[in-house]
Amino acid sequence: MTASDTPRQVLVWAEIPVSDMEKAMAFYAKVFDYEMTLDTSGPNPISFFNNDMNGTGGHLYPGKPAAEGQGPTVHLQIPDTLEDATKRVAEAGGTLIGGPVPLPVGRFHYAQDLDGNSIGLFEVTA
Repeated sequence: MTASDTPRQVLVWAEIPVSDMEKAMAFYAKVFDYEMTLDTSGPNPISFFNNDMNGTGGHLYPGKPAAEGQGPTVHLQIPDTLEDATKRVAEAGGTLIGGPVPLPVGRFHYAQDLDGNSIGLFEVTA
């Protein structure tokens, strides 16, 4: 078996650009129940969605979000039900876009964060 025959993880990590780190950290902490802390040890401040770096992860960073509807959609697993998560999005100042969308393994709802970044709220049901 060659290296090209070996299955590999497709997504390594996701970065979401935000205009205000503190507000974005509060939004993602509320919606997804993450412990968001600011890490200033590298060249840019970032805030990880998970700090253990096992599996696929992601973080927020100061940057310019794509124009509405122009950037990628990052789907993040919610800690509870889709109904509860959609309520938290609205309470935290985000926007609900469409859904729920059923899948064989769960369902998701499209939303936008405070900067208009497209996110998916994913609930595992299988």
